[in-house]
Amino acid sequence: MGSLFGGYVDVRASLRVVGSVLKRIALAPLFPALVAIYYGESPLPFLAMFAVTAGIGVGLERLHPRTEIDHRETFLVVSLTWLVVPLVGTIPYLIAGQGTVADPVNALFESMSGFTTTGATVLGEISFDRHTRSILLWRQFTQWLGGMGLLVLMIAVLPELSVGGAQLMNEESPGLSIEKLTPRIRESAKVLWKIYLGFTLAAAALYYALHLAGLAPNMNLYNAVAHALTTLPTGGFSPEARSAEAFSPAAQWAIILFMIVAGTNFALYWYALRGSPERFVGNKEFRSYLGAMGVVGLLLAGLLFAGVGLGVVPTSVATIPGHTERALRHGLFQSVAVVTTTGYASMDFNTWDQSTQVILLFAMFLGGSAGSAAGSVKIVRWYVVQQTVARELFTTVHPEAVRPVRLSDAPIDEDTIRSVIVFVMTFLALFVASTVLVFLDGLRTGLDLSALEAASVAIATLGNVGPGFGLVGPMNSFLPFSDAAKLYMVVLMWIGRLEVLSVLVIFTPSFWRR
Repeated sequence: MGSLFGGYVDVRASLRVVGSVLKRIALAPLFPALVAIYYGESPLPFLAMFAVTAGIGVGLERLHPRTEIDHRETFLVVSLTWLVVPLVGTIPYLIAGQGTVADPVNALFESMSGFTTTGATVLGEISFDRHTRSILLWRQFTQWLGGMGLLVLMIAVLPELSVGGAQLMNEESPGLSIEKLTPRIRESAKVLWKIYLGFTLAAAALYYALHLAGLAPNMNLYNAVAHALTTLPTGGFSPEARSAEAFSPAAQWAIILFMIVAGTNFALYWYALRGSPERFVGNKEFRSYLGAMGVVGLLLAGLLFAGVGLGVVPTSVATIPGHTERALRHGLFQSVAVVTTTGYASMDFNTWDQSTQVILLFAMFLGGSAGSAAGSVKIVRWYVVQQTVARELFTTVHPEAVRPVRLSDAPIDEDTIRSVIVFVMTFLALFVASTVLVFLDGLRTGLDLSALEAASVAIATLGNVGPGFGLVGPMNSFLPFSDAAKLYMVVLMWIGRLEVLSVLVIFTPSFWRR
């Protein structure tokens, strides 16, 4: 086998697979190119990306005749794919030369934030005066492409990736592992993408239907499509400067619905379609997911009802028409948006007091379900941690007892428990280190960052959440940070999307040698 650094990883075979992915991803910018033509804008930025990406893909494919990859090469393929695709995704921004993303570092930040569905932005001004409709739609489309997984899509369309496809999907997809829904992994990938596409179309249809019914005046066809493209991948980019605040209460309730859908394990939808909807009721992860959003949402709603962040006097809130609905809607909206890591905002929660922001910071660590498009730690991992702690407390009192950790009545093997604990500890360690580094860089460059703001930057990028607090609040951007800080955040978004360990492992000496 070919090797690098005297090791046992066939780099050329890995690059060949990355080339195959790039050759197909090259078709993606043709969609915004057609949008550009429709609106009378130049399609050149997207045609240039098509040509460059296809050329690189073809070139990499010719490096090696071998298409099969082994266990180690899977990690390299996944990591390189999720690094190279955002790199070529900068081409439309750079060629269009519009606004702050004409700068290479900003373009890379925006592209990585898009494909990893983070939703953090460095656009100084989000408007059609500064950016063309096609460029803003490309920004939305990058999130949709990354939501279900670039390699899951490629496995669905490339027969040669069926060999080793299961591990590729597991290393790329959020959560403990992805369920094999059909006997063939390629068919499982197709199933997931069909469900994902179906919900995207349903979201666009509902959003636009509300507009046609006069219930969502600003949700025109462009906005309906644009927001459907970033709701289902839990991305949160919006062509509106004020995010979901630009839309009516009816539209915001509809967005809440589809954010919940997007943060749910997509395998449950498959079982429901196959005649087993009871899986939703019996799934402990799903119940915990709904419970977490409900508790956080009601806490926020209660504080907002008391006047926190809504600009009202606490003693007079009960007399304001619609105040209860407004408090409930904003509380639930931000709870769902943060837990699912979608990152939309129904209002500027920078105006809320610190108690609500601390609750939101806590919620940023939860994440949605495994097998969904959501980021961060994931509800299922916290459930396993809680059950493991409960077991240790029990066996401390009863040392002879045998008490397996269970998930939906099925025992979890010890290797899985160990990997969950390692992931959570590594994630938290990276969060703490990144908080310190961001805070120190702020001191170096003269940014007036509080500890809470620095912590929110770290979790917003590592957890692919999107907005944070203060300087990086939902109506602000990450633009004021130094280039060095933004490049570090790019790395955080990259390793966060790939569940941390899948990337870090390729930087260990043992990965490259026996």
